[in-house]
Amino acid sequence: MKDFAELILQLDQTNKTNEKIKHLAAYFAVASDQDKVWAIALFSHRRPKRPVNTTVLKTWAAEVANQPLWLIDECRTLVGDLAETISLVLPSPSQKGEKSLSEWLDVVIGLHKLSDAEKKQAVIQAWDSLNQAERFVFNKFFTGGWRLGVSQKTMINALAQVVDIEKAKIAHCLMGDWNPKKITFDELMQDAGTEVLPSKPYPFFLSYAVDVPEQEPLVADGFLAEWKWDGIRSQIIKREDALYIWSRGEELISKKFPELGSLLEVLPNGTVIDGEVLPYKEGQILPFGKLQTRLGRKNVTKKILEEAPVIVKAYDLLEYKHADIRQYPIEERKKLLLQVVAEAATENLQFSEVVPIASWEALDVLRKTSRDYAAEGFMLKKKGSPYLDGRKKGYWYKWKVEPFSIDAVLTYAMRGSGRRANLYTDYTFSVWNAARELITLTKAYSGLDDEEIRQVDNFVRRNTLNRFGPVREVKPQLVFELAFEALQPSSRHKSGIALRFPRVKRWRHDKKAEEANTLEDVQELLKAYQPSV
Repeated sequence: MKDFAELILQLDQTNKTNEKIKHLAAYFAVASDQDKVWAIALFSHRRPKRPVNTTVLKTWAAEVANQPLWLIDECRTLVGDLAETISLVLPSPSQKGEKSLSEWLDVVIGLHKLSDAEKKQAVIQAWDSLNQAERFVFNKFFTGGWRLGVSQKTMINALAQVVDIEKAKIAHCLMGDWNPKKITFDELMQDAGTEVLPSKPYPFFLSYAVDVPEQEPLVADGFLAEWKWDGIRSQIIKREDALYIWSRGEELISKKFPELGSLLEVLPNGTVIDGEVLPYKEGQILPFGKLQTRLGRKNVTKKILEEAPVIVKAYDLLEYKHADIRQYPIEERKKLLLQVVAEAATENLQFSEVVPIASWEALDVLRKTSRDYAAEGFMLKKKGSPYLDGRKKGYWYKWKVEPFSIDAVLTYAMRGSGRRANLYTDYTFSVWNAARELITLTKAYSGLDDEEIRQVDNFVRRNTLNRFGPVREVKPQLVFELAFEALQPSSRHKSGIALRFPRVKRWRHDKKAEEANTLEDVQELLKAYQPSV
């Protein structure tokens, strides 16, 4: 545990990728095999199920520290992280613990079998045998969210320095539904090119954003174009008479889309398709908002199936007749994919057509109509390219349509977390309703540079009207242009509208609050985006 806690401190103290790789490789070189497995699991978001919620954990910490709960909350606001706050307020340990990372995780997993009183005793005993850095790590097992800037690619590069396996194969090894409690390091790192578990997906090939292709520069006749559909990027796998659907976030989502179970009957074994799960009804692709009604639900009701049925738009073929064909040129993979889709002969699986590129100018004209096709723009894929893993320069690009935007007034602010815990960086924005009252529209957490954040923070501190716990209401003076990808009706929002991926596009120093957009303006955008509204 001591070594892993030291690794966390080292990772937190640098924003340089090469430094992070160096620290990770050093840890993997000396850690026990089971600790390696758990470290990989934690950094790839495979934290064990939480046995105690954060409110209970905070209450126990306040009791042990002999401090009122409100003071713990105030400290958390300043520190920016609950796990770190608890590690700081607890008294010094009276004993020294020698458990490894995997042994402490066994303790955490074992809490599920205990009564509430036994859980409390076990957690307090753990705190009493860990130093501040180790307590922080232990607390993170309950609160989550490392925020250390360790991507899957960074971890793979570090592992490649320790094990004699190609990076692409390591990436494949780490995919899928493996349990760190039940797998050894050797089993996890076995050659992905020899035996493939039936459910195991391939690493997804990702793209870079491009504003204008000529700026790269990209040669028009060297690329294929296809619509960038707005759904859930997925892999559809048929092996050993079973069907598996994986999201790009490595979540097994087969049960969320039972209507796609029919693909089990029409796809041959040894088939892996890269595609997009899209809401689709009566020959039309529906807005992404319709798909969101199905996410996060334990049960998919008959009503939901009727209102937001789905299909798969197939982009690429990764496995054909049990053979990994990712190294085939994209044209060959597309040709085989078209054959697979045609033989399946079902509306639930549709081929994503290639769009001819006469010139970038001509494609740009079509790109600006993307929303008419329920698309976000175009994917540009280099001719002859293999299907790689992660992002690789020069191969795939996304050329998206311009986002929606509105001008809104800053009305509330809250401190951020981590390194920005002392700055007001989490903002709530409002627009004017028909009575010329400001009504909350959305929150946004990104888009300003460091200097702008400091200026807004200064404004918030000098212009606070009311305080509601950690939230400050401010004078409605500052106007910002917000960008967002889509919008949909929402009964959960006071405005009746939810924005997708809202962020600050720019600070409108040239506008007064009275000149910001109205709720009616936003409703007009909604009608244009969703004509049935």
